[in-house]
Amino acid sequence: MNRVNKAFEKARDEGRTALMPYLTAGDPPGPGLAELIKALDGAGADVIEIGIPFSDPIADGPVIASAMHRALERGVTPEHVFDQIQASRESVEAALVAMVSVSIVTHIGIDEFIDQARASGLDGLIVPDADLDDFSPLAEACARSNLVLIPLIAPTTSVERQQVIAREGSGFLYLLARAGVTGERADAPDVSERIKALRNLTDLPIGVGFGISTSDHVRAVGEHADGAIIGSALVRALSEAHQSRQDVAAVAAGFVRSLRA
Repeated sequence: MNRVNKAFEKARDEGRTALMPYLTAGDPPGPGLAELIKALDGAGADVIEIGIPFSDPIADGPVIASAMHRALERGVTPEHVFDQIQASRESVEAALVAMVSVSIVTHIGIDEFIDQARASGLDGLIVPDADLDDFSPLAEACARSNLVLIPLIAPTTSVERQQVIAREGSGFLYLLARAGVTGERADAPDVSERIKALRNLTDLPIGVGFGISTSDHVRAVGEHADGAIIGSALVRALSEAHQSRQDVAAVAAGFVRSLRA
């Protein structure tokens, strides 16, 4: 069984919401990605999302977009990301998934990219800008390598696309809580009706992202969804920790622990 499936199964058996923190690979520059992955895992993360830097981030707000641009300026490449994931894999229980632009995947080549992802120890991919023509071959290639291809559904996603990617995707369904770009919000997103509709399309667990930053948000989302995805708030906290010369790995671990409070 893929680690993503195991992670949701474990969270369900323990009667809790799966925690899914997001990191931008290569930012902040120290400690390395491998150490941050280990810190999040040790703090209780169930699934760790790793953003592979791209020059035109899809739907990412200013916090994550800035982190990606800083990483690119430091020369971070997909190969570097895979090396760091491989360096952490043996000591990490959490499932590891990469969020990556379809442009990067097709530039390297679908089969070659997935071979590298599998060899690094990744468990799945999120390709938010893959159109329907790209999604099917990606899903087939991932299935051959025992990787999950996580479908992403936004408020603007057409019914046709929802049906196709919910059917062909695997691992979990990534539900964008709001339209627009990522970022922190004061209130928890109300996704109850959308989740009810999606339950009719798929048996996949549903993880909710965009605007989740506190333990109250996690609890509210967990009343309806199976997992909570935390991105901008964590990326901001790590950037600020680096700037103030704090222990970035310790801040990462403390942030995840606070979400269970």
